[in-house]
Amino acid sequence: MSITARTTRRTAGSAAIAAASFLLLAGAGILAAPSAFAGVPGGTAAVDRNDDFDGDGYADLATGVPGGTVDGKEGAGYVTVQYGAPNGIGTNTTVPKGEVQLLSQSSKGVPGTSETGDRFGQAVASGDLDGDGFDDLVVGAPGEDEGTTEDAGRVTVLYGSKTGLGTERTASFTAATPTAGARFGLAVTAARFTGDTVADQLVVLDQRTGLHVFTYHAGVLRQVGTPRSTGHTLQSAYLTTGDYDQDGFADLVVSGYSPDDDYAKGWSAYYVGGDEGLSFRRDLHGGLGTASGDINGDGYDDLVLGQRSGVDEAAGDAEAPGGLVAVYYGGEDGPGTTAQWWSQKSPGLIGSPGTHDSWGNDVSVADVDGDGCADLAVGGPGEDADGEQGAGAVSLLRGSSEGLTATGYQHIDQNTPGIPGAAEAGDGWGAQVRLIDTDGDGRAELVAAAPEENAGDGAVWILPASGTGLRAEGSRSYGAAALGGAGHGARFGSVVDE
Repeated sequence: MSITARTTRRTAGSAAIAAASFLLLAGAGILAAPSAFAGVPGGTAAVDRNDDFDGDGYADLATGVPGGTVDGKEGAGYVTVQYGAPNGIGTNTTVPKGEVQLLSQSSKGVPGTSETGDRFGQAVASGDLDGDGFDDLVVGAPGEDEGTTEDAGRVTVLYGSKTGLGTERTASFTAATPTAGARFGLAVTAARFTGDTVADQLVVLDQRTGLHVFTYHAGVLRQVGTPRSTGHTLQSAYLTTGDYDQDGFADLVVSGYSPDDDYAKGWSAYYVGGDEGLSFRRDLHGGLGTASGDINGDGYDDLVLGQRSGVDEAAGDAEAPGGLVAVYYGGEDGPGTTAQWWSQKSPGLIGSPGTHDSWGNDVSVADVDGDGCADLAVGGPGEDADGEQGAGAVSLLRGSSEGLTATGYQHIDQNTPGIPGAAEAGDGWGAQVRLIDTDGDGRAELVAAAPEENAGDGAVWILPASGTGLRAEGSRSYGAAALGGAGHGARFGSVVDE
């Protein structure tokens, strides 16, 4: 059965600009996790995401399971990798052996040792760091101890090859001066930010000193800079990249929440890439879920930011307690200072905004229907579904030459006919969302996660794409156990590589 589509007009609004700072505090947002993507070597745009580990032309999906148990160690964490193919990604039960990998610090060749609370997989990203044409996997383990220094954090890189990710050649490193509670690797991303290299650079964030930039040289990843820190104290942080000014260099956006605004509205710092590397340009409102893509098809990447609550300026300054999404369209000077604001009150959208909906908790941007304009998936893990509180839902808004529109809007939850399972209170369906084309047909499928499914074991759903949008028929779901991981209490789907 097809998913209901609705029609409405485009809305628009504005956002004030606030001064930023950049000191990070421990903690995490509701059902949220860092996510990021990169571009092809030498490429910078969001559409050139680097997630093809075996170079076969099909996008691969990495899922972090930081709460997973490994060798009896709770919260040691692991990562699953599902390889794209003409029929998309699958599980161990539906595809030939070798199409799925499970990686942890207990895997042969992976540096380190699985320990309780390491949270290996708390952040995952991909990029071709060595410029060999095969994309590489970056894994953050912010809970890793360095000697007696607790929660110093560590990052591990597994390099791609024609046979996929291998462990014969890896990199593992922490901050130059490990610091207790720094949680190095809390968020990671990769893209080509400068002309100094034809490969992607790696950006790592920690909670003490901020951003660290690494470049691959002579077989080693070396730190080459620390972009100017800007100033809000953050509870959690997220990274996304895109070429918002179309200058041929990737730009970086650092987003998060802070006690300065009661952890409600969030902020984002925009760093522009160039010959001199990354440099801070300005701040923007919004900062929970973050994603980038060319929504209006003008060649400039656009920036999408989630916000837990606030005022929906497009709806006459009405309060939007259920969450907001801001779209900053790219241009010659990067993402503009005026946003197009959306909430569940926007014409044509479904929902009665509630305080705990978290609409915009996670967002993803890619072309679902193959029309050349990227579409937007919005997760609302706190949404009620048929009376089930916090069951969760996902919204799909469509891109067009006029920008984001509710024409063809789709609202999906576990009670949508054709979706496996049933909506249950507290599942948090849509806590993480990812639009990704794993079968190479030019249309991005939806990956929707419910980390609280089955009493915290977690599960992920795959919804096929078509010329008219997402399809419920043919969708499927699976948990960590289907990929060979320990599923009990794993909150599978809490981290999905964007």
